[in-house]
Amino acid sequence: MSESLLARHRAAMPSWLALYYDEPIEIVSGRGRHVTDSAGNTYLDFFAGVLTNAIGYDIAEISDAIRRQVDSGVLHTSTLYLIRKQVELAERIGELSGMANPKVFFTNSGTEANETALMLATQYRRSHQVLALRNSYHGRGFGALGVTGNRGWSASALSPFEVSYVQGGYRYRSPFRNLSDADYIAACVEDLREVIETTTSGDVACMIAEPIQGVGGFATPPDGLFGAFAEVLEEYGILLISDEVQTGWGRTGEHFWGIQAHGVTPAAMTFAKGLGNGLAIGGVVAEAELMDCLTANSISTFGGNPISTGGAAAALEYLLDNDLQGNAAKLGGRLLDGLRAHAERCGLIGDVRGKGLMIGVELVEPGTRTPSAAAAGRVMELAKERGLLLGKGGLYGNVLRLAPPMTLTEDEAGQALQIITETTSLAEQELHR
Repeated sequence: MSESLLARHRAAMPSWLALYYDEPIEIVSGRGRHVTDSAGNTYLDFFAGVLTNAIGYDIAEISDAIRRQVDSGVLHTSTLYLIRKQVELAERIGELSGMANPKVFFTNSGTEANETALMLATQYRRSHQVLALRNSYHGRGFGALGVTGNRGWSASALSPFEVSYVQGGYRYRSPFRNLSDADYIAACVEDLREVIETTTSGDVACMIAEPIQGVGGFATPPDGLFGAFAEVLEEYGILLISDEVQTGWGRTGEHFWGIQAHGVTPAAMTFAKGLGNGLAIGGVVAEAELMDCLTANSISTFGGNPISTGGAAAALEYLLDNDLQGNAAKLGGRLLDGLRAHAERCGLIGDVRGKGLMIGVELVEPGTRTPSAAAAGRVMELAKERGLLLGKGGLYGNVLRLAPPMTLTEDEAGQALQIITETTSLAEQELHR
């Protein structure tokens, strides 16, 4: 059946729509942190639908909230009408944002959220100049692709923006990588100032940045980098947009929002993925002056619909009530410690980085920094055979991405660590005999 479905997929879907594994799987059911495919194989899911199933599978509190809305008979009304769950969720996110006077606009995805934030910033500043980071990814919309600093995910050189890219997000391959944290930040700040003064006219609309670069391989800069950037941006009146699509909702463990590690509150934050635990929802939370700057009419037909906001509200309260941020910090620390200890014995691992349950393992040719996409692909296949699903990313497709549901247990963390340790060692033996 899976072979037939694969053939139909290839005939009906775009050739550029990537599938994992030599033999792609169809996931048909899930419970907790485990999923089952159409052949009856069960896996521990360590990628969670690209960080989206943040709570896990078959969570009664979330499913019940969705069923209640379905049972009402109203699946959709549009933002032309009042939606109680939308208003309540916006109020809750505003409270959690740390902003002085926040307002929230809901979308269907992280891409739409970033498109909206960029529209707001460029309108507010009356400038189409944007600063972004090298190795960044912000979505597949025309504007979002225009500010993506990762050639592997930027399908077009056309853009509605004038974009200048700065150093800082991806330390492992940076020319400043051997500097101390303080000196690294200072060098990146100097680069930022030079980029503003030499490649822009000064009246830049905004900088958009991921606190941890997701598609870029969970590249993690030193704490304080974006706080230092913000001081320079403020001199020029440039707004800071934090792309929290992957780092939001406590996934990094130490903070609820990734940008909080840098001691700064941005003008706007975008969000999506984990908020809906699988439902299609995204949005922007921004200071009211910025959010209200549009003068033309605008709505969102599907954004913030009753089902997505009802389910997201239940997911958010479950996350907060069960301290999943604390669980991410605890088990993420255990995984990072174990992986870093293994990296000292495994030449295939060039770098282990991340925070909480957002961990990147960069694979290289042993003894070098040369990226090894083949190793990443092989480890993923070996892990799948042992019942573990991993993600992959990075500029060169050589970074294993670990981002399980935040309800992960101690036993499951230990199981995953054992499988990753085993499979990276085996892949090193196979590829470098």
